[in-house]
Amino acid sequence: MDSQFGAAAESVDPTLEADVFVKNCTSRPVLQNVAGRWGTLALVALRAGPIRFSALRRRVDGVSERMLSQTLQALERDGMVHREVHETIPPKVEYTLTELGAQVAEHLETLIHLIEANMPTIHQAQASYRRD
Repeated sequence: MDSQFGAAAESVDPTLEADVFVKNCTSRPVLQNVAGRWGTLALVALRAGPIRFSALRRRVDGVSERMLSQTLQALERDGMVHREVHETIPPKVEYTLTELGAQVAEHLETLIHLIEANMPTIHQAQASYRRD
């Protein structure tokens, strides 16, 4: 899996401008990792500071261990999350946001607050929605 991404990264022309609307743009999978349900929630949860995997899983209610692990690996690969292993017994692993991850998480949290603040309007729209 990682060799797949490594090969793709090596074949990218660095002079090309990223355009998420272009089918093969390398920004699309990054956007998917960030804007997917678990990526968004993990990034915003990490704004509180360093957190261990089990605490993060409790914070992001409903995510499976496997899905959270895959999400964190993708976000780490994309440079959004830093994983640090502390050499203790048992080993302690903490996750933090990188500078880029903190910037992205800030915008995601703003979006979350916007949605939460407008839930009455959203509920009203959902209740009145009819398919013709």
